[in-house]
Amino acid sequence: MNAKMLWQYARLVVEVGINVQKGQPIMVNCPVDCAPFGRMLATAAYDAGAKDVIINWRDDYCMRERGLKADGSVFDAVYPWEALKLNSLAKEGVGVISVSASDPENMKGVDPDRLRRSRLAAGRDLKDFYRAQMSNGIPWCVVSVPIASWAKKVFPGMNEADAMEKLWDEIFKAVRITEDGDAVAEWRAHCARIEGYAKKMTEFDFEELHYKNSLGTDLTVKMPENNNWLAGGDMCKSGVKFVANMPTEEVFSAPLRNGVDGVLVASKPLVLSGNVVEGIRFRFKEGRIVEIHSDTNEEALRTQVELDEGSHYLGEIALVPYDSPISNSGILFFNTLFDENASCHFAFGEAYPACIKGGDDLSPEELKEAGINAESNTHVDFMVGTSDLEITGKTRDGRLVKVFENGNFAI
Repeated sequence: MNAKMLWQYARLVVEVGINVQKGQPIMVNCPVDCAPFGRMLATAAYDAGAKDVIINWRDDYCMRERGLKADGSVFDAVYPWEALKLNSLAKEGVGVISVSASDPENMKGVDPDRLRRSRLAAGRDLKDFYRAQMSNGIPWCVVSVPIASWAKKVFPGMNEADAMEKLWDEIFKAVRITEDGDAVAEWRAHCARIEGYAKKMTEFDFEELHYKNSLGTDLTVKMPENNNWLAGGDMCKSGVKFVANMPTEEVFSAPLRNGVDGVLVASKPLVLSGNVVEGIRFRFKEGRIVEIHSDTNEEALRTQVELDEGSHYLGEIALVPYDSPISNSGILFFNTLFDENASCHFAFGEAYPACIKGGDDLSPEELKEAGINAESNTHVDFMVGTSDLEITGKTRDGRLVKVFENGNFAI
């Protein structure tokens, strides 16, 4: 690991990822195994003018022990002091950095019902915080650095030291950091490129998109009126631009809640609540997931899909070229932050309001009226892109447009 590049990474996350404003509180969610990077983020945030930096440390071992051994009642509510902290910080306009790094199978063997109840409790008790995050009321950014258990899963044939070094190298490539480069300038140029595709997709005003590939995907996705495609940077209601995911290669929107029909087959495994789920296959009827199958950990998948009524519907449709940096690396990261940026993907659960023009200012009821999946306690991305994926769009004025051909943009 190159210390100079790591400092460049920390500054990139602070200056572009959440774009810290003077006097703004910042919260960093970080694994204890990534403490050196967490400290760098704190220093970079203070140097950028942060009012305060609140660190929330977490630990795979303790999370697993809690999942296995804690009293069952603790999964049915968020502690009041935790809810007060997060909901209050949201009202103050906190910027949130989350470092995504964990053992992909850390929660294997934990009762899925405990994880389900914990998710429902968080959705209920932290509603103000999550609503602010989903509707761009606060800036947030998810990033990652290696930990040993994750690196060994990605590179099982290497010893631990070599696997860690290799994962560092691949993460730096994915976030466009080089020893002598200017990551901030590179990211601004990259965001401008993919935002150009988002602008084109919005201007086409697609009524529906049809997906087909040799894995068995054959899916029609209707789009709501006034649909908006997004990419790269998001805009807070305060007017501050931020980048929610680093890396990001996606151009995304939200489908019409009741307008998805057909079969959708995942092209990559999904790490879901500390379980690796492989061979995912869904069938949709009038938007709703009516059949669920996976080759491994199907119970964990069903638990998430059946979390609430909204989790049975799609909340996101995302386009990623097969010929993109993470895909071309040929690496399965077992981390959705990276794997979703190597592949076209969907998400079941709540939609981002900004996927409807003016949606950040609409209530959940108004968003439902606009046709998107406006209420769920989850948002789970899963990958469907392949080298032979074909996507054909139909515009509202009746034109047929080849959107993807051989896995890449054709527009």
